[in-house]
Amino acid sequence: MAGIDHAPPPFFKQGPAPLALLTFYIAVSLAIFVVDLRFQSLELLRQSIALVVDPVQRVAQTPGSLVDYAASYLQGMRGLQQENNELKHAQLSTAPNLQRLAQLEAENERLRKLLAVKEREKANGQVTQILYTARDPFSRKIIVDKGQQAGVIAGQPAIDEAGVVGQVTRVFPFSAEITLITDKDQVVPVQIVRSGQRSVVFGLGNGQLELRYMPANADIQIGDILVPSGLDGIYLPRIPVAKVVNIERDSAYSFARIFCVPIAGVENFGEVMILNPRQPLPPAPPESSGRPGSNDKPGLRSKKKKTVGKGN
Repeated sequence: MAGIDHAPPPFFKQGPAPLALLTFYIAVSLAIFVVDLRFQSLELLRQSIALVVDPVQRVAQTPGSLVDYAASYLQGMRGLQQENNELKHAQLSTAPNLQRLAQLEAENERLRKLLAVKEREKANGQVTQILYTARDPFSRKIIVDKGQQAGVIAGQPAIDEAGVVGQVTRVFPFSAEITLITDKDQVVPVQIVRSGQRSVVFGLGNGQLELRYMPANADIQIGDILVPSGLDGIYLPRIPVAKVVNIERDSAYSFARIFCVPIAGVENFGEVMILNPRQPLPPAPPESSGRPGSNDKPGLRSKKKKTVGKGN
């Protein structure tokens, strides 16, 4: 038994006490810290270690950075999608109001122009709203929202802010029918502003008009403006009717073919003004029955004939 070695294995050998090691390491660390703080002696070593460790640190942080970037990207996309949905909802909710506001502004602008025409021409009338167009596809007629209850009568002219629109042709208790000047049955006596020549313009039923009974050599040009001549006692003579856009002259015919377009928004408007009837024109003088200078009256002439018959 004396020969048996009782020395403990190396694993169980104890070195310095842990408290002593901790104290030693703390002292060494404080010494290095004080020396580096005072003399900056470890700056080069620190930079070298950072140069070597920084790439490794970046590689080690890459997975975490990618996860954070992906999370922030998804969160941002979710927020943008939610904000986009809210904006779309707000736009859909405000679009009818914006459209209604734009429509009201356009309507107010047209009404102001109509009232300006009324003041400029010193004319009396009432503004009417167009309800719908006539159902006959071969005519150019509209129905407005004022009729007999508003004092509308057949024959009154209708205008917009630009020119002549048409004429009231039928009146109902609460509505009226206006035949547009482009209707094939509508005729307006007109006068060329530039030359003063008078004629009549006919509707063609296709949105245009034709100025007829003008000689082939008449002084008329493309771009001439036509206004009512006032001979019919219906339309005001200063409101534009149409503009000449095409002239066809042929020496084989006595009259030129002159095509015009209406100046008023005949096919695209929402309100028109129905003007009050003009003062009636004075009656035409009676036609003379005999030759110029003859004072014989029909009654006297017949009496003389009877007297001669008795003498025979």
